[in-house]
Amino acid sequence: MEIDLVSEGLKFMVLGMVVVLVFLVILVQVMKLQAKIINKLFPEKAPEAAPASSTNATQEAHHVAAIIAAVSEFRKQS
Repeated sequence: MEIDLVSEGLKFMVLGMVVVLVFLVILVQVMKLQAKIINKLFPEKAPEAAPASSTNATQEAHHVAAIIAAVSEFRKQS
């Protein structure tokens, strides 16, 4: 009688694993189809290149100066 219970348990385990596998395969296929449909209806626009401005360079220089000052203050305290 125990052998029958073990075999029934194995059958249910395999059945459950097959059901989950089939569900996941279907889910992946539906997601791929959805991505194709969305890309067809709403194509991505190419990003426009922003002109390089001097304010970015100035801000970057200020950030670098602040970092250098913070590191030097930290080293003084140690």
